[in-house]
Amino acid sequence: MPVYHIVLFKLKPGVTEDQLSTWTKDAKALVGQIPGLSKLEINKPLPSTAHRGQGYDMALVSILEKADDVKVYAQHPAHLE
Repeated sequence: MPVYHIVLFKLKPGVTEDQLSTWTKDAKALVGQIPGLSKLEINKPLPSTAHRGQGYDMALVSILEKADDVKVYAQHPAHLE
């Protein structure tokens, strides 16, 4: 059964769209590098629901193949970078 690892981010003031684009590209490149990581998505809240976001600016959803893969993902050098 897949495991959904969800992380919410509050960005520091001054983070640029170029920085977010680079981060998103680099994060998505982890798929195929980290065993068990089958998909990774990053995005901002929808404008229609952002008012309920409690100040979070971005969300990351990693889909892993099984629960044991979460530890592998968390400790993998590519993820730590």
